[in-house]
Amino acid sequence: MKKVLIAYVSRTGKTEKMAESIAEGIRFTGNEPELKKVSDIKSHEELAGYEGYVFGCPTYHRDMTAGMKTFLFLAEKANLVGKIGGAFGSYTHSGESAPMVFDTMQFVFKMDMVDLGALSLKEAVVGTEDGLRAGQDYGKAMGQKFAN
Repeated sequence: MKKVLIAYVSRTGKTEKMAESIAEGIRFTGNEPELKKVSDIKSHEELAGYEGYVFGCPTYHRDMTAGMKTFLFLAEKANLVGKIGGAFGSYTHSGESAPMVFDTMQFVFKMDMVDLGALSLKEAVVGTEDGLRAGQDYGKAMGQKFAN
């Protein structure tokens, strides 16, 4: 059983719902997710001890939140090179945040990212059966990556 940190920012609760459905998918593969808000993570040492990382952030004004940007600078100090990773986020109009986080994890942190790319869901879809399934499928893909 591998431990996976799901760290996220959520203002309206939509991205948090996505985090919860991704956690379910990770559990389905026999792995152990741990959900944390990025605001609760105070040092890069708190990122140690996980085999996988999934970072989530909603898109606001075509960008990721300031809290996620600060968190990514902190995460960079944790040396996540080669760790399995994924990124997700909700949006109302444009959806740039999740791909930005994904690219940072892949190209700056040099992580082994999930083959599905970033998961971006329109806020109206998040609470639906399709939204739940998309999150679970993403979590399953993360968990299955440990078996490869």
